Amino acid sequence: MTVLDFIGIIILCYLIGAIPFGVIVGRLTRGIDVREYGSGSAGMTNVLRTVGTSAGALVFLADVVKGVAAVSLAWLIFDTSSSTFAWGQVAGGCAAVIGHSWPVYIGFRGGRGVATGFGALLVILWPVALLALAIFLLVVTSSRYVSLGSMLAALTMLVGIITSIARDREPFASLIFALVVASIVIFRHRGNIQRLLTGTEPKLGRKVSP
Repeated sequence: MTVLDFIGIIILCYLIGAIPFGVIVGRLTRGIDVREYGSGSAGMTNVLRTVGTSAGALVFLADVVKGVAAVSLAWLIFDTSSSTFAWGQVAGGCAAVIGHSWPVYIGFRGGRGVATGFGALLVILWPVALLALAIFLLVVTSSRYVSLGSMLAALTMLVGIITSIARDREPFASLIFALVVASIVIFRHRGNIQRLLTGTEPKLGRKVSP
């Protein structure tokens, strides 16, 4: 195992995460760049509002697969019995979320990293991923604020992983993943936080006409 293995997985997973499925779907279905409408994000929620439910669901699944694929590459590159395997998974997952949020292919203007981070977490620690998903669905169902559900799900992931480490059930590397991804998700939602505080954040179901 060498430093080149880590550099390789970081670059490859960044490029996987940077595939802008939201922009691709918007252009193929409506001939638009979804980043020019609504929240300006290339993620599932903005696609749902600007293009439609089916397109939003497709983008969500594609972005989740990016995270799953990125972390799964560690199984091919690293020895699963070595102590570096967990770090390889974390490096791949973090790189994919960074790629999704700041994609090189479209001028570094991407999404919020939620779906891709969820996909990565499914491979790293699926029980915590399902818990975070449950919190997300509960918050969105009750408040209709996707942004609030996303941020609380990210914090749930962080708490869940800290708890697992405290019980000696997970390697310390997973904490780095949680810290990086939660920080990115909250940072990318900084505009949403301001709108939530001022009461101007749009709720789920509000359409944006291209």
